[in-house]
Parts: sequence; C-alpha cells; structure tokens
Amino acid sequence: MVARTFGCFGSAIAVVAGLAGSIWVLNLPYPMIRWPVAKTAPLILLPSYIKMDHDYRQAVSLVAQADQLVNQATSASDIALGEEKVTQAQVHLDGLPVWFLGYYPRGYCGFVGCSWQFTLDEFESARREIGRMEAVVFQERNAQNLLEEGTLAVESAQQAYQTSQVGADRATALANWQRGMDKLNEIPPETLAGRQSATKLQAYQRDYQQVSGNVAGGNRSNTLVDAAKKFAYEAAVAGQNPPHSAATWNRIANQWKTAIARLEAIPIEDPGYSEAQGLLAQYQNNLGVVQENAAKEEASARALENAKAKNTRMLGRDLDSMAANQIASLLQEVIDELEKVQPGTTSYAEASRLLNLANQKLAQLQ
Repeated sequence: MVARTFGCFGSAIAVVAGLAGSIWVLNLPYPMIRWPVAKTAPLILLPSYIKMDHDYRQAVSLVAQADQLVNQATSASDIALGEEKVTQAQVHLDGLPVWFLGYYPRGYCGFVGCSWQFTLDEFESARREIGRMEAVVFQERNAQNLLEEGTLAVESAQQAYQTSQVGADRATALANWQRGMDKLNEIPPETLAGRQSATKLQAYQRDYQQVSGNVAGGNRSNTLVDAAKKFAYEAAVAGQNPPHSAATWNRIANQWKTAIARLEAIPIEDPGYSEAQGLLAQYQNNLGVVQENAAKEEASARALENAKAKNTRMLGRDLDSMAANQIASLLQEVIDELEKVQPGTTSYAEASRLLNLANQKLAQLQ
C-alpha cells in the first residue's frame, strides 16, 4: 500500500517535472515556438508575459529616472547615478522580445490589468532616448574629466607660484596656470561641468591677471637676464685657451654684444634692472678685452705677412751685387715688421722664429 502511494507520488512528480520542462521549452524566446503557442494556448506563455511586463515597467521607470538625472543634473553624482539607470534600462529593453511586438499579450493583460502599450514605436522611442542619454553621459564624463584636470592644474600652479622664490619658477607656475585655464575653456558650455567651470574660470582669470600684472616686468627682466647669461657663458667658453684667430675673437665679441643688447633692453622700472646693470658693466669690460685681442691679432697677422712679403722681395734681388749695408737695410725692414707681432697672438711663434733668423743674418753682415 505504501509502495503504491509512493509510486503514485513519484509519478505525479514526474508528470509535474515534465509539464514544467514543457512550459520552459515553450517559453523559449524563439518565434517558431512562441507564435503557435500564442495563437492556441497563450496562458502557457504566462512566464514570458510576466517577464515582459516586468522588463517593460522597469524600462519605462528607469528611462524616466535616467532622463531626470542626466538631463537635469545638478552634480557629478547625478551623472554617475544617471549612467547606472541608463545601463539598467538598456538591460530591461534588451529583455523585451522585439519580434513579439505584433503578438500583444491580451490574455495576460486582461488578467492582471496591464496599462502599458507594447508597440514598436514605443520600443524604438525608448531605444533612441537611451542612445541619446548614453551620448550625453559620455560627453558629461569627458567634461567632468576636463574640469577635474583643469582645476587641479590651476590650483597646483597657484600653490607653486606662492611657494616659488625664483623668477623662472614663477614663470613656469604662471604658464601651468594658463594651461589649466585653457583646459577649462575646452569644456562644452552646455554640459554640467561647463556650467560649473564658468564660475571657477572667472575667479581663476581674475587672480591670474592680478598676479601676472605684478610679475610681468619681473618675468621680462628675468628672461632677458637669463638669455644674456647664456650668450655670456658661450662667449667665455669660446675665449678660453688663447691665442685665437681674429675671426674667432670677432665671433666671441659678437656673443658679448648680444648679451649686452639683452641687458640694455631691460627697462629701468623692471625689478631686474639693478642686476642687469651690474652684469652690463662686467660684460662691456669683457667685450673691450676681446676687441683688443682681435685688433692685436689682426695687426700681428698683417705685420707677419708684410715681413714675409719684404723678405720675399729681398731674396728676389741680386744680393751678390749689393753692398753689405744695403742688404742690412733690407733685412732691417723685415725685422721691423716682425717686431710688430705682439705676444699672445697666433702669429707670434712663427714671427719669433723668423726674427731670430733675421737677427742672426744681420749680425753676420755687421
């Protein structure tokens, strides 16, 4: 008796399981299965209708919430929450079987009292709204990133300017400040971040103009002094280990002149004027030394060439037919030119060698 009872109970379970499996199969989201069932036994699709009704109600609700959060946002958190609602709404819209739009679940709605209209136009409208809000969220996210980057750049530059002691560091801070404001200007004005940045930008620009106006003269003088120092450094390096040719000395002189011109361009009202005057006196003195070296080099090279030319002319004459005093006179002219060659020039070593030879020959004639 018990065995028969359990046997009957087991059979019932098997029948229920079979029915559940059949209902599950008939509710699979395939048109070739659902369409015939919807026509002949629509109540079998009750699970599908329940899910469709749930997805529809959620999609409508979430689209409305997302629209309020995204299009009427007052903070970045509204945008973030709106993005979540858009994603959730998209999931529920994806759960609606578009192919089944022509088979409105009248039986189910008659039983539970559906108030929604499951139409293709409504579905496509929701899709478009979701797509539009996804684009808005994407733009708002990028705008928020620009707002954060620009704000951080400006505030970091402000702090760097306040703590800097060197003019070049302040100039760098101001440049970073300007780049931060440029980034804020890139934010589309129709976005939430654009509206938020407008107020920040006004304050940043006001402070920047005040600070940059105070340091404009200092920046100008610092830039000119730094440039002058660079030219002076190159001139000093080039002038090491003399002697040099006249062309080299002239090139060094031009570098000193350029450094001096930079210092002379600093107005008297600039903060760096006093420093520039001290450097200017030093550089002008250095220029004078270089110009003297160039002049000595040119004169010595000219004297050496003249001596060589006179020696060549003397050797071209018939010395055997000339008296000793005549040869000595010609040789003395060569010696006079060689003695004009100054120490510390590129011509001095050769001139000294030729001068020794000339003096020896002159001594032999006497």
